[in-house]
Amino acid sequence: MLKILVSACLAGFPVRYNGTAKTARDAWLASWREEGRLVIVCPEVAAGFPTPRPPAEIQLRGTGADVLNHRVSIDDNTGADVTALFIAGARHALERAQAEDCRFALLADGSPSCGSTFIYDGEFSGTRHAAAGVTATLLQQHGIRVFAESQIAELAAAIALESNRIGNG
Repeated sequence: MLKILVSACLAGFPVRYNGTAKTARDAWLASWREEGRLVIVCPEVAAGFPTPRPPAEIQLRGTGADVLNHRVSIDDNTGADVTALFIAGARHALERAQAEDCRFALLADGSPSCGSTFIYDGEFSGTRHAAAGVTATLLQQHGIRVFAESQIAELAAAIALESNRIGNG
């Protein structure tokens, strides 16, 4: 059975920076949960961040790849450099995904960890830009296909295609 790494906040856990969940209410997600396909992780909590915590953004309109290549930092809104914890969380998520043989990930968009179609610009102004966060980037670099919560239908199609290709569910 194909497993899916899923952001804990999308699975209903109140682990976001502000202490809330970002629960994705979708029939596909409910079905995958019942089938035992979900591998639930919050990279930030796994790295040791508390909940709640100050919001953090990748600086200078950077990307997850920029962070992994040590070109930019991730700072919280108090000015603290929290880059090392975000990288540790990404590595934890990758290790879990590899241990469970996840080929797909469903991650919370906008996060400096999990964003895959957009993240914020580093100014704490609410301005988005098209880029991926640290965890999404690291997973993609290791062959795991990453989808945002707005792309659940595309994820379902990719899982069906891969299941048919390998001949199992």
